[in-house]
Amino acid sequence: MTSIRIIEGTEQPTAGIRERVRMDDLASFFSRAFHDTLEALQEQGVSASGAPFGKYYGTPTETVDVEAGYPIVTHFVPTRNVISGMLPAGRRLEATHVGPYKTIGSTYADAARLMSEANLAPAGLMWESYLSDPTTDPDPQHLLTRICWPVTKTATTSKHEDRR
Repeated sequence: MTSIRIIEGTEQPTAGIRERVRMDDLASFFSRAFHDTLEALQEQGVSASGAPFGKYYGTPTETVDVEAGYPIVTHFVPTRNVISGMLPAGRRLEATHVGPYKTIGSTYADAARLMSEANLAPAGLMWESYLSDPTTDPDPQHLLTRICWPVTKTATTSKHEDRR
């Protein structure tokens, strides 16, 4: 069962790597980005303050503009290919997907349906937080992924517009 809710989220500073990546290279990009980001954080004495994330800019096609890294609490100075960033504040849909990444499309479909029913539209970017570690529990049925999708109200036209 998918858990979906609309919340007001707070801004979260991050450190990570942003690249345009082929979809079939996404797993290796995440592995490299998480490793390089943790290394850069350690060099500066900065700790990750939460689960790793992947932030997607626009709609993925054969390639995707993606940023992957970690939320942080303190200031981080960009170094090499690791940049400082932000997970934005504001209204967003949050959905928790349980199970393998290959089935996450069903959770996105449920989220899109709820968005439509609530007269909401996606606001241009979204991110996933990877709440479980497949290296410590390799059973894909146990994977937890939080989807965060900023939303805006959709424009609606009233049936009773004044047409003077």
